Amino acid sequence: MKYKSVIVTRRGSPEVLEIIENDLRLPLAGEARIKILATGVCQDDIAARIGNRPFPPKIPFVPGYTILGVVDQIGESITDFAVGDRVAALTTLGGYAEYIFLGEEDLVHVPTTLDPAEAVILILNYLVAYQVLHRSVQVKAGDRVLIIGASGGVGTAFLQLGKLANLTMYGIASRSKHSVLTELGVIPIDYHTQDFVEVIRQAEPDGLDFVFNGMGDDYIGRGLKVLRRGGTLVQYGAPQSFSRFLLLLVKFALFNLLPNGKAVKGYGTHRVDRRLLMEDWAKLFKLLEEGKIKPIITKKFPILEAAKANELLESGKVIGNIVLLAPELL
Repeated sequence: MKYKSVIVTRRGSPEVLEIIENDLRLPLAGEARIKILATGVCQDDIAARIGNRPFPPKIPFVPGYTILGVVDQIGESITDFAVGDRVAALTTLGGYAEYIFLGEEDLVHVPTTLDPAEAVILILNYLVAYQVLHRSVQVKAGDRVLIIGASGGVGTAFLQLGKLANLTMYGIASRSKHSVLTELGVIPIDYHTQDFVEVIRQAEPDGLDFVFNGMGDDYIGRGLKVLRRGGTLVQYGAPQSFSRFLLLLVKFALFNLLPNGKAVKGYGTHRVDRRLLMEDWAKLFKLLEEGKIKPIITKKFPILEAAKANELLESGKVIGNIVLLAPELL
């Protein structure tokens, strides 16, 4: 039996994504074979394909940072999962495929009541926003925050979770996307025509409590300018090269040494304890089940049309998320 996956064989535009056939083997000991139902499409997928990350994956590889699916077969020594279980995982690679093989330590149970297209978005985008808000800085009601890159997948997760936390929020996005921000109770700022430092200084002369930056590290200096003394900027967007990664580390050190009482932190899912991931995914699944959050999904594509999905994400016209789905869910 065969299955298909989407593979990167060379760096470049979405056209380099190729569909290949693979033999569908049995799972090894400690592995679960999972039929993929949904995969999120994110900026890290694009960065991996282009190679603009400090440690890009070696070619060839299958992109796909997150998956949600059904356990199809289990290998020996699997104890916490059974055939038919709905599961999800933060894979980093491998999600653009019809099947994937993962160890049970990588999997989390997913309630079958949840829409796979929505639930898979929680695995990365909402996890990042939730952990930055409630673990990195521990926001409280009334805090004033700025979200840089507010209209994307992680940005809109910040907006929804920030609204639940009763934050006063400012969000940076192009003017065509401001209606979504306004609906979520956010004060929008157009980065094309407005200087966000000037806008926020006028609106919040005492400064903001937190700035969350998912864009380039060139926003860090300006982000610090709108913080109050004692405020914190959290950088969760990855640098585009190894040299920029080193520069970012230098910036963190220098900014944290400045005698202005302001702090800079970095966040990455790879640095989070597995136990905390499981706890926070469970909380997010509950929020989704209760209707307190609802991922914004611009477009759904079949898994094997990943190239079209990548092209749309790179267009800059997406609000929220793009999801790849198994054909039976479309």
